[in-house]
Amino acid sequence: MAHWLYKSEPSVWSWDAQVAQGDKGTFWSGVRNHVAKQNMMAMKLGEQGFFYHSNEGKAVVGIVEVIKEYYPDHTDETGKFGMVDIKALKPFKRPVTLDEIKAEPKLKDMILVNNSRLSVQPVTDAEWTLICKMGGL
Repeated sequence: MAHWLYKSEPSVWSWDAQVAQGDKGTFWSGVRNHVAKQNMMAMKLGEQGFFYHSNEGKAVVGIVEVIKEYYPDHTDETGKFGMVDIKALKPFKRPVTLDEIKAEPKLKDMILVNNSRLSVQPVTDAEWTLICKMGGL
């Protein structure tokens, strides 16, 4: 199974807002980047991802799971983009900051480090394992 990273500004959609949705989860809408779209199209049920607070906090704060595969995004008037549904699984015991990720040599090739603007991105198994350990999981 693949792993992913979802970026959201906490003032727009926070980890706490995601958790509040419970097991029914919610849609991950508003993505308007074709690379991020391709990433979401590749997602399968049950795959997990990091929930990352961008701009404010800049840290991985929890783990989410894909509960519905790619389908049309009702907020996209062009009809070109879609979304997946995700639910919160568990919070990190402590957030893993972008500065910590950048300081870890084993994470130097991570997309988050090299393409910080991409809102939905893949995470390698090695990156997943290391960041989970850094976050206390």
